[in-house]
Amino acid sequence: MSVEYQRIGGHIHSVGFQLDECLIPFLELAGFGSAALIRTFNLRHDLISALVERWHPETHTFHLPCGECTITLEDVALQLGLPIDGNAVTGVSLISRPARLCYDLLGRSPSEGKFQTLKFSWLKANFEYLPSTATELEVMQAVQAYIMHLIGGVLMPDTHGSEVHLMCLLLLSNLHNTRSYSWGSAVLAILYRELCRTTDLSAVDIGGCLILFAVVGSLSDAILVIH
Repeated sequence: MSVEYQRIGGHIHSVGFQLDECLIPFLELAGFGSAALIRTFNLRHDLISALVERWHPETHTFHLPCGECTITLEDVALQLGLPIDGNAVTGVSLISRPARLCYDLLGRSPSEGKFQTLKFSWLKANFEYLPSTATELEVMQAVQAYIMHLIGGVLMPDTHGSEVHLMCLLLLSNLHNTRSYSWGSAVLAILYRELCRTTDLSAVDIGGCLILFAVVGSLSDAILVIH
């Protein structure tokens, strides 16, 4: 018998510009080499909605007809190649001098005023094309911009899915240190938080790294047709 589920929407915004080969060694250095290779996604909103219905916040597990299962740190490491050990991904929620931060790390700023996020459209407009004569500094700036888009659009998107918080940029200031953070733990924690939030019947959208649902997708297909 078919089952009707609360319809939940979700968004993934892949990096909207081509990955230049000269960025790859630096992306690997920062721990984002594998995640940067993710290019296309096919979100199944019926599956997402069904999984949300089966999510139990008390245990952080999906209750399926075949038993309980969940998405683990090992799954994150295998699918995304992100570091799962190291320092917690944390920082300040209010950047006091955002323009200065952007000039220092990206070489340009979207505004001279107060802002706390970078729009994906701005990142694409300013970093989509890397000139063949680019200096090492310009390459590093392009790498940081690419990772920012990857974080905000694929790995840790919110329900708006069009911008990324500047807090993440602070953690990219030294790519040698960037991989010392447990990015995989942060991705999983945000997905768990979003799953718990969307168990509220008033929720209509879910954020987080939705491509991780592939881990339980083959098992949960059954709940779309089995009561």
